Amino acid sequence: MKVVSIIGARPQYIKAAVVSPVLRQYAQEVLIDTGQHYDEKLSQIFYEGLTIPRPDYDLHVGSGTHGIQTGKMLMALDPILEKEHPNWVVVYGDTNSTLAGALAASKLNIPVAHIEAGLRSFNRAMPEEINRVLTDHLASKLYCPTQQAVENLAQEGITEGVVLCGDVMDVLWDKTPDNPDVLARLKLPSKSFALATVHRQETTDDPEKLRNVLKALGDLPWPVVLPLHPRTRQRIEQFHLQALIDVPHLQIIEPIGYQDMVTLERHAQAVLTDSGGVQREACRAGTPTYILRDETEWTELIESGQAVLCGTRYEHILDAVQHQRVGNRPTLPLADPVRCIVEDLQRGYTSHA
Repeated sequence: MKVVSIIGARPQYIKAAVVSPVLRQYAQEVLIDTGQHYDEKLSQIFYEGLTIPRPDYDLHVGSGTHGIQTGKMLMALDPILEKEHPNWVVVYGDTNSTLAGALAASKLNIPVAHIEAGLRSFNRAMPEEINRVLTDHLASKLYCPTQQAVENLAQEGITEGVVLCGDVMDVLWDKTPDNPDVLARLKLPSKSFALATVHRQETTDDPEKLRNVLKALGDLPWPVVLPLHPRTRQRIEQFHLQALIDVPHLQIIEPIGYQDMVTLERHAQAVLTDSGGVQREACRAGTPTYILRDETEWTELIESGQAVLCGTRYEHILDAVQHQRVGNRPTLPLADPVRCIVEDLQRGYTSHA
C-alpha cells in the first residue's frame, strides 16, 4: 500500500508526528509539505521538536490569498500525484493544504482519507469551514474525532466510509512531558499567568477586532504570555497597534515548539485563543479556555462547560473571564485513534486490491 500524506500547518505537523510512524509500519508513505507555513518559525520548530519524517517534497508555496495559495498547491500537487500514483491521499484538518490535497487527488481518481472529518462551525464566512465541507464531500474515508462530527456528516447525507476514531492529537499530547525550562526561562510560576494565541485571518485582518482583542489581553487580571504569530505581528505594525502590546502586563514571545506550548497550556491559569488546535489542547489539560471567536467547530467543549465563546469584543472578553465559570475537567480521549485509522486504511486497500 502506498500513501501520500499532505501537511503544511501546525496542527497537521502534530497529527503527522503520531500518524506517520504507525502508517509506515503498514505502507510506503510519501510525505508532502506544501509550505503553507512559509515562516521558518512556524515550520522548522515542529520538525525539530517532533518526530516528523522529513518531507519527500516541499512545495514552498509561500503566502498569498486563499485562492492563490490553494491554486499554487494544486499546480504543484498534480504532477507529483501522477508520478507517485498512491492508493490513498491522506489529508488533515481544515487548511488550504487540506482542500488542495483533496481536490488534486479526486481529479485523478485517487481515494481521499480525511483525518479530523466532520467538524463544523456552521460559519461559511470562515475559509476553514469551506475547506472542511468540501474535503468531506470529496473523501472516501472520513475519520471523525467526536460523535458530534459523525452526526454532522450524517446531516449532510454522508454515512459511507465514516469512522469514529477519536482525536489523534490526544495521542501526542499524552506522550509529551512538561518542559520545566520554558517556565523557568519566562519566569512563570505555575497557575500565575494566562496564555493567549491570536492568528485567524478574520481577527487579525480586521483592525477593530484586533485592537479589541489586544486591549482585552492587556487588561486581564493575570499577566499574559502571547507567542506572536508572524501574521499578527505584521498586522499590528500595519494598523499601528504596537502600543497595545508594549505594556508590562503582556509578555510577547516568539512562536514556540509543541512541547513548550503544551507545558504552558497545562500550567496556565487560563487560555485565550482563536486556534482550533490550542482550544482542544487546553481543554485536554483541564485548563479554563476562552475562545476568541463567535463559534467553534469543537462544540462539545462549550456544551460540557470546558470552554466559553467570548468573541472579539473587548467587554465580552473581560466579562467572560471575570464572570463565566469554566469547568476544569480534562477531555478524555478515545482509545488508540491512530491504530484505528491505519488499520482501516489497510483494510480498505486490501478489499480493493
